[in-house]
Amino acid sequence: MAKSKKTKQDDKNIVAVEEALSKSEQFIEKHQNTIIYTVGVIVLLIAGYIGYTRFILTPREKDAQAELFMAQNYFEGGDFELALEGDGEYLGFLDIMADFRMTKSANLSRYYAGVSLLHLGEWEEGIDLLKKFRTSDQMLGAMRYGAIGDAYWELGDLQRATRYYRKAYRYKPNKLTTPVFLLKAGLLFEHKGEYAEAIRLYERIHTEYADTNEGRDIEKFIARARASK
Repeated sequence: MAKSKKTKQDDKNIVAVEEALSKSEQFIEKHQNTIIYTVGVIVLLIAGYIGYTRFILTPREKDAQAELFMAQNYFEGGDFELALEGDGEYLGFLDIMADFRMTKSANLSRYYAGVSLLHLGEWEEGIDLLKKFRTSDQMLGAMRYGAIGDAYWELGDLQRATRYYRKAYRYKPNKLTTPVFLLKAGLLFEHKGEYAEAIRLYERIHTEYADTNEGRDIEKFIARARASK
């Protein structure tokens, strides 16, 4: 009895699969040592990473947090030199960055150190550290950009100041930081004589953030910019 077309096609598919399996077996047999070596390296890398994180990085993070706590106290008290350099017993932000590399505390120290340097008038050094700081936090991300904007304004680089204020008010918009940096950007545009752009930003505060501290006083800024225009 003759085979149907479907049966013949099924037979061809089975043969193709068998050939593919045979080729795979031949490849594995030919490269067996390489495959075993590669898998072994991957396993060792994963085990090493887990071990490093658990036995080295995590304890270092705890030590760094203890040092960071004291540096933050000096920062909040406005003693920026002690916050940066330490007091002889506890480290400052600069040493935490150097001694506890790859920890979250070292990264956070970049932010605090950068802002501290700005308070001390070390604009370029502060900008450099703030640019190296990495975060996805809603508040700190915006404040980092805003602080860089402040520094560039102090340096007279109004183009970069404008760019970083824009980054600050666009970063994860919220009622705490967004109106602050919209206002600063508006003040900068006023300073540059670009009153129409200043008014646009002030009116955005009036429309979107009327119930914030900036929003409650924004009408006088709008009136002043219109008068200047």
